[in-house]
Amino acid sequence: MRKSLLALTLLSISSSIAFAQQPQRSGTAEEQKACTRDVQKFCRPVIDQGDLTILACLKENRPKISAACNQVLKNNGQ
Repeated sequence: MRKSLLALTLLSISSSIAFAQQPQRSGTAEEQKACTRDVQKFCRPVIDQGDLTILACLKENRPKISAACNQVLKNNGQ
């Protein structure tokens, strides 16, 4: 679960708000690519509220997120 939360956190960081001092996150490049747009589109207001909040946001918007991001969630037990 921790791995999936870290992966989702990385996915939530858009290039427009990423800071050089921000810690590195885990997650494959494919996972990041799959969910970045969904996080930006549906979860932008909660990006700074932590991993669990972003995950909850993606789950709340599951009917609207892309099939690829939905698969990332499924692959990580969500």
